[in-house]
Amino acid sequence: MPDTLIKVDLTQSAYDNDMIHNRWHPDVPIVAWVSPGDDFIVETYDWTGGFIKNNDSADDVRDIDLSIVHFLSGPIGVKGAEPGDLLVVDLLDIGPKKESLWGFNGFFSKKNGGGFLTEHFPLAQKSIWDIKGLYTSSRHIPGVNFAGLVHPGLIGCLPDPKMLAMWNERENALIATNPTRVPPLANPPFAATAHAGRAKGDAKAKVGAEGARTVPPREHGGNCDIKDLSRGSKIYFPVYVPGGGLSMGDLHFSQGDGEITFCGAIEMAGWVHLKVDIIKDGVSKYGIKNPIFKPSPITPNYKDYLIFEGISVDEGGKQHYLDVHIAYRQACLNAIEYLKKFGYSGAQAYTILGVAPVQGHISGVVDIPNACATLYLPTEIFDFDIMPSSAGPIEHIKGGVDVSVSPDK
Repeated sequence: MPDTLIKVDLTQSAYDNDMIHNRWHPDVPIVAWVSPGDDFIVETYDWTGGFIKNNDSADDVRDIDLSIVHFLSGPIGVKGAEPGDLLVVDLLDIGPKKESLWGFNGFFSKKNGGGFLTEHFPLAQKSIWDIKGLYTSSRHIPGVNFAGLVHPGLIGCLPDPKMLAMWNERENALIATNPTRVPPLANPPFAATAHAGRAKGDAKAKVGAEGARTVPPREHGGNCDIKDLSRGSKIYFPVYVPGGGLSMGDLHFSQGDGEITFCGAIEMAGWVHLKVDIIKDGVSKYGIKNPIFKPSPITPNYKDYLIFEGISVDEGGKQHYLDVHIAYRQACLNAIEYLKKFGYSGAQAYTILGVAPVQGHISGVVDIPNACATLYLPTEIFDFDIMPSSAGPIEHIKGGVDVSVSPDK
């Protein structure tokens, strides 16, 4: 068996584990070193460090301080990796921790994080998903059962000082354009809740004052939420600091393309079995700016889809120019309205799109003024037929436990 380099105790606060951190900064110390060709296991907390509980209340989703996330395992150094190299990471296997065979999905309150459809779902909501081998189902979302595609939502390497400064400069400039926006345009450094791993003294203070928040994806990878980065996938990361400083977390049992509910996959604690290697001078050899990857050869075997289209016209009827964000939002809203005809609440339908293996496609970006985005909903995940027919939809979902909702304080 390969060595477990980083272990997590789910009964212990993530802040008490010095092999965990929640900010990107070159002064976060590397906690373990491996050699090219080595394989090893890394355990992870769920992205909130255990703040969200397995119950029927969404108060924890409402009340979480989002400045604490994400809790990442690492950084791990690879001997011989230098700036300009490519760090090659093979995801050999991945799964939930055996003592925690459940996950959660949530919508954040508009006042605390928001999300893709926050104007339509402004209150905190939560559903719990039981993990049963390859499959998952939820007491909050009846009528669906599907195979998971387990993957790290967040994985990347440490930035160098120049890159970190660039991130902070451009994101602070964006915030300055509308500093009171709710939810905010971006999240600046915030020292009060920073976890700097093994950094001490002045280095710890510097990580707190300058460390980039882990919420967005950036040039180094980070929170990309690519559902096809599952077992058997391979990722090529640009290296910015000696050793690379590879960290990971935010494991998902399953997710739809876009992770549209923001707390938007089935979030879980788990483990990742990895192998690493180096391509010397790979960044310039291949012209790499952002990570590239080879997807997993294993995907849920769903072949029958109902496809929903959206265009660049918003809910108020306003025309936008080739706006893919609005087009995908419209595709999602169209799918939600459709699923409501079978008895789902809007929140249940929204959750399905966030957690099930739906596919999102940019189908057209050249036919002015409307971009076309499409959402592929697998029909086989439902316990009943959702295809249109002359008989009309039958309301299959009645009663039961709905997604929990907590009012804003």
